[in-house]
Amino acid sequence: MNNVFNKLKWLCALALMLTATVNAENMKKLNDLNVHYIAIGSTFLTPEIAKAYGIERSRYKGLVNIAVLDNTQDGNPAKTVNINGKARNDVGQIKSLDFMEVKEGDAVYYLAQVGYSNEETIYFDINITDKGKQHNLTFSQKFYVD
Repeated sequence: MNNVFNKLKWLCALALMLTATVNAENMKKLNDLNVHYIAIGSTFLTPEIAKAYGIERSRYKGLVNIAVLDNTQDGNPAKTVNINGKARNDVGQIKSLDFMEVKEGDAVYYLAQVGYSNEETIYFDINITDKGKQHNLTFSQKFYVD
């Protein structure tokens, strides 16, 4: 049990690090939501963290991390939402994203993996539903095989 707790702390630290390094281009205000997002190569995760959450570490797999915050409340607390989406490459191949919700104390993150090849740009189309309201987040990320 203690080992799982330590792994959760590492994931939380990673998520906080990613969120802390996000610049203005990695946050979009969607009405009453602040949506922070990042897509990175899965090899940035340690093997222990990846294993703890069932994330495949691969030079050809990316990880999408999305956090949704309520900008109508003091402190912008994390929100639990319904989230789904698709990823598309330059030749029009569409891949469905299977998001997993991770809760760490007051933080809530949504993680999904996507396959890619070297120097491939992936276009993300994410649907966020909060209290029956639909919000759409779109962004792209160019991935490199390390």
